[in-house]
Amino acid sequence: MIKGKKLIVILPAYNAAKTLKKTYDEIPFDIVDDVVLVDDKSSDNTADLAREIGINHVIVHEENKGYGGNQKSCYNKALDLDADIVVMLHPDYQYTPKLIESMAHIIANGLYPVVIGSRILGKGARRGGMPLYKYVANRFLTLSQNILMGQKLSEYHTGFRMFSAEVMRDINFNSNSDDFIFDNQMLAQIFYAGYEIAEITCPTKYFEEASSINFKRSSKYGLGVLGVSWKYFFNKIGLMKSEMFQK
Repeated sequence: MIKGKKLIVILPAYNAAKTLKKTYDEIPFDIVDDVVLVDDKSSDNTADLAREIGINHVIVHEENKGYGGNQKSCYNKALDLDADIVVMLHPDYQYTPKLIESMAHIIANGLYPVVIGSRILGKGARRGGMPLYKYVANRFLTLSQNILMGQKLSEYHTGFRMFSAEVMRDINFNSNSDDFIFDNQMLAQIFYAGYEIAEITCPTKYFEEASSINFKRSSKYGLGVLGVSWKYFFNKIGLMKSEMFQK
């Protein structure tokens, strides 16, 4: 625990056998109480390896539910386990678990209810291997979202996130997409509900085993991001009433 709060790490996994143990070994178990891994019908031995290295809660989807669907299973299980703080960490080792402690203190001390690891703060994104087209798209989409949503995040597209359970229970994340746009919808829901989000600089690591989506899916994601931002804007001014923003 940290400050008397139960901290649970969730690992939404898909074909993560090559990087899972490296990720798991860096988790700071002096403050982390439990780990949940959801295997989205991998074709490798991710689930077996997860049990072998000591993960207590391993859920295997019988059908592939997608990135967002995987996270829904993760978050619901963490809440069922009475988590006070939930950390979403990719098991592909693209984000370092060594930041968990710093991020957790921000929430545990009541400073912010949500913390994300930003690859854009500082100058590490391109140096860490982020492709140029992804960097440019990230900057354009983030600018557009900040304007439409009235916020000032450095990026909305990181996969390293930490939430208080209060926030998780207060937003309708189960109504979100099962695809990659899920992450973006969650941040929009959090802002819409009136919560603030803190950011911490996160090193960027791109390598062969790290998960990534191709240009076609990235383009679809980008259009989805703009769609979420416009929905947020129209809901805020009363011209729409979207399910995703209803509690």
